[in-house]
This record gives sequence, C-alpha cells and structure tokens, in this order.
Amino acid sequence: MTNPIVSYPKLPGTPVSHLPFSPCVVVGDLIFVSGQASVDLEGKIVSDTFEGEFRRSVENVRRVLEAAGSDLAHVVQTRNFVRDAEDLPLYNQLYREYFPEPRPARTTITNCLPPSLRYEIEVVAVRRVS
Repeated sequence: MTNPIVSYPKLPGTPVSHLPFSPCVVVGDLIFVSGQASVDLEGKIVSDTFEGEFRRSVENVRRVLEAAGSDLAHVVQTRNFVRDAEDLPLYNQLYREYFPEPRPARTTITNCLPPSLRYEIEVVAVRRVS
C-alpha cells in the first residue's frame, strides 16, 4: 500500500496568515482547511457584524477550496467557533444558506474566540471529480 501524497498548496487570491499554520493541506482527495476568520487577503482582521464576519469567513473557505480543486458542496465536515451564544439563531440561519441539505457533519463551539473575532470556521472537504 502506498502512502497518499500530501501537499500544502500555495493559493493565490486567498487570505494569508502570519501565524504558523498552513491554510490548506491536501492528502489524496481530502482537503483540510484551517480555521478561516473574517480577514482580508493580507490576513488583517475585518471586524463586522456577526453576519458580515460569517459571510467573509465562509467566502474565505470557498476561495481556499476552489484553489484546491473543490467547493462548498463537497464539504464533509465543519467546525464552527461562535464567540457569543446569542448569535446562534442567526448562525444557524446563515449556515443553512451556505450548506443546504444534505449538510456536512458539524461541530459548533461557543464562547471561545477573542474579542476581535465573532466567528471562525474550519472544514474538511473532498476534491471534485473531474
């Protein structure tokens, strides 16, 4: 049995981070996307309403996935970090918009982010079949 190829794609047009992690790791047909928050392409935090931060974070995930050969429809698992539990109803509403049925497996953790962030998401996806 051969080991799957592991790659750490450099993804133009996706946010960079100045922290020590890879935004995306591809192992065979699996794509692991590190936590994406409400940041611009230079990695600067963009503070906004919960909805604004949610949408920016998921759009960052979308860009990373597209550059790695996938998309939101191929996400199989999400881990979501919501700073304030009071945002959970809006979070669930927005989540349904971006992840229609059948939805990926999901974990949500609240009261866990620093004051500078309202939302962060990490995902596991599979490559699209060409």
